[in-house]
Amino acid sequence: MTSNLATLYSDYIACLNAQDWENLGHFVHLDVVHNARRLGLHGYRSMLEANYRDIPDLRFEIEFVLIEPPKLAARLAFNCTPTGEFLGLAVNGARISFAENVFYAFEDGRIREVWSVIDKDAIEAQLQFQAALKTAHPTPGNS
Repeated sequence: MTSNLATLYSDYIACLNAQDWENLGHFVHLDVVHNARRLGLHGYRSMLEANYRDIPDLRFEIEFVLIEPPKLAARLAFNCTPTGEFLGLAVNGARISFAENVFYAFEDGRIREVWSVIDKDAIEAQLQFQAALKTAHPTPGNS
């Protein structure tokens, strides 16, 4: 079952990256729960679609996966440019890199529950660094 979950998860990430919403139900349970919120498949899909609207260059990259059936843990890496606010931070098109530590429980071969933690501190540090660079080296006409 371990290799089955690894393949299933890799295919799920490919589905997200392709924004293949019609096939999301092959990977996600109808009654999926995300961070203790009962979203259901429709709500989960809506959340992902909103993520792509807010972050047009969003791409999920698997750093590593640990599997203990029926659970799977992964560290995902992101390098993207959110268009406005992200996690309450004014990113406004700045390029940021961050990690997400995410845990899944599978039921009937589909993701039934998701626990997700994003490294917001890493994003804040990058934004502060970018702001400091702009202050130290203002562009002509923007001083």
